[in-house]
Amino acid sequence: MEYGRVIKSTGSWYTVELEGGTRVECRIRGKFRKEGIRTTNPVAVGDAVQVAEKDGEYVITEIGERKNYIIRRATNLSKEAHILAANVDQALLIATINHPATSTVFIDRFLAGAEAYRIPVTIVFNKIDLHDAGEQAKLEELLAIYGKIGYACFGVSAETGEGVERVKALLSGKVTVVAGLSGVGKSSLLNRIEPGLQLKTALISDAHDSGRHTTTFAEMFPLAEGGYVIDTPGVRSFGMVGMQKEEISHFFPEIFACAEGCRFYNCTHTHEPGCAVLAAVGAGEISESRYASYLSLLDEDGGKYR
Repeated sequence: MEYGRVIKSTGSWYTVELEGGTRVECRIRGKFRKEGIRTTNPVAVGDAVQVAEKDGEYVITEIGERKNYIIRRATNLSKEAHILAANVDQALLIATINHPATSTVFIDRFLAGAEAYRIPVTIVFNKIDLHDAGEQAKLEELLAIYGKIGYACFGVSAETGEGVERVKALLSGKVTVVAGLSGVGKSSLLNRIEPGLQLKTALISDAHDSGRHTTTFAEMFPLAEGGYVIDTPGVRSFGMVGMQKEEISHFFPEIFACAEGCRFYNCTHTHEPGCAVLAAVGAGEISESRYASYLSLLDEDGGKYR
């Protein structure tokens, strides 16, 4: 038996880096798919695993306990969820004001999912070189909203290099999962930070102003200055998994903090008299977009996530 970490997943084969640095291609033992793991991928990039060699082929025989993971509802309706990465120190959410537009609902769902596992998130708004006056004003508005809550957030341009050194310093010495919509420039930004990666990039579709998937599976890459980045496939939606309705407010820090002032301990912050959260939204102390995202999670119906 040997131990290692999964650094690449294609869905059927997994690349595992063993403790000595050797990389081996592994399959998984069939029983993993029969133990009630309701995900499309029973093994995720970042997992600590035990492997065994049999007849010249390596097999993953055991998955270590995960300290955390980033998970989203799968598009495959026969499964419950898809784990983007496991055992990470932080997440980098790449967003764009336009080309394509990243909605605040998408951002907020990602943040809530990370909050559930206490994964720190930095929001990086890419393509600031393309901004007109209106888009720049929108950026400033979002930086103010998320900065007030306590999230680190700033603008960058993978095209010109503006802000890239700040991202590079953030990644040093840590395991970072990088996520975002298709087309926001994740691969371009990572190539700027670590040119040797040579990740594939693609142009945005003029017809739909959206990106094509250039990353088709998650993969972990070492950085020259220490640390690792996990590049994940671009996603078009981020549905939440496993959240109880009464827990959702816990994953919106400003709502959770404000809720201490509510009259009722089980306040849903939707209609109750004496609700401090509703009062804060009305007073502009909690942003309307964040509150709308909270309501959208409360209103999920039958597992349909958008």
